[in-house]
Amino acid sequence: MANLETKLEHYRNIITQILKNHAQYQPSHGEIESLTLGDAIADNYLLLDTGWDRTGRVHAVVFHLRIVGEKILIESDGTEKGIALELLELGVPREDIVLGFIRPKRRHLTNFSVA
Repeated sequence: MANLETKLEHYRNIITQILKNHAQYQPSHGEIESLTLGDAIADNYLLLDTGWDRTGRVHAVVFHLRIVGEKILIESDGTEKGIALELLELGVPREDIVLGFIRPKRRHLTNFSVA
């Protein structure tokens, strides 16, 4: 990337693409809506499922991503495939992906950035 701003915009675009792709999938049960939430100022991005199914109220974070510094931090990931793999497929280098749901002292055991 030419500069930090270009890199951040590139990562924001990739994350927005992932959000839109996942928001297309509707659960096969209940009246559940997928909401995409993106804050480019604080660089927080979430996919949220909300609605009702046979067991009651549904209000769940499917995944939560943040851009911190020059890296994408995966705070939570409830997807089947894994957001980290999608980021890799879209050209984000391993060293720019942090598995935030892994304890910091154990992140060195992954093939991704530790922070």
